[in-house]
Amino acid sequence: MTEPEHLIDVKHLTKRFGKIVAVDDVSFHVDQGEVVGFLGPNGAGKSTVMRILTAFTPATGGTVRVAGFDPFWESMQVRRRVGYLPENVPLYREMRVTEYLFHRARLKDVPACERKRRIGEVLDRCGINEVAHRVMGQLSKGYRQRVGLADALVNDPPILILDEPTVGLDPNQVRLVREMIKDLGKRRTVLLSTHILSEVEMICPRVLIISGGRIVAEDSTANLKSRLAASLEDVFAKLTTTADVVGHERAGEEMTMSAGEER
Repeated sequence: MTEPEHLIDVKHLTKRFGKIVAVDDVSFHVDQGEVVGFLGPNGAGKSTVMRILTAFTPATGGTVRVAGFDPFWESMQVRRRVGYLPENVPLYREMRVTEYLFHRARLKDVPACERKRRIGEVLDRCGINEVAHRVMGQLSKGYRQRVGLADALVNDPPILILDEPTVGLDPNQVRLVREMIKDLGKRRTVLLSTHILSEVEMICPRVLIISGGRIVAEDSTANLKSRLAASLEDVFAKLTTTADVVGHERAGEEMTMSAGEER
């Protein structure tokens, strides 16, 4: 098989749920070694796109290739090459962390002779050695998220698809997970969804913006930040010259997007 032009290649992707169009004619690509942010409000269609890429739900129309394979017709080939962290990590709460990771390594066809080494590596990389023998139902949200990331990494996939990896975490946990993703991106291709602009800025050199199921912008993070700053300055300038406005101030640097339920 020849090397694919793009590691992730999406063309005119559409997904309908009855009369609802969740994803509408979406096209983008991610090349090998890239870390790309998928930015948009809740309900924009981010999770739907990611579930299609990872072979969890079929598309209604368009074409998708992940590492050269079609997620619908060649789902096992795709799953062997992708580590997927969903927004809500589905863990077996009654299992211990190492027990769960051995179970997942076996399902992902990690050779028996390599499982112990691979699990040791992901425990260390994800900072969960200290809870390795704990029952997962007793873990905090932050630790459960890191166990989910360890699961995504246990078969050493070349592609990581991470859906809102820091949602629901406290500020210290957010910082740790962001640093971990930046480090992982040094040797893997990463597609990361979020509704937090600053998260994309800190982790991703390139960003795709989705709204209402459509890609509305695609640019480098640096260019996007410059365009956004220029737009904000224009708004502030107009506010200053508006007679009805007595005063204004900036509320903070971290900008989030939200608009209803996630699709």
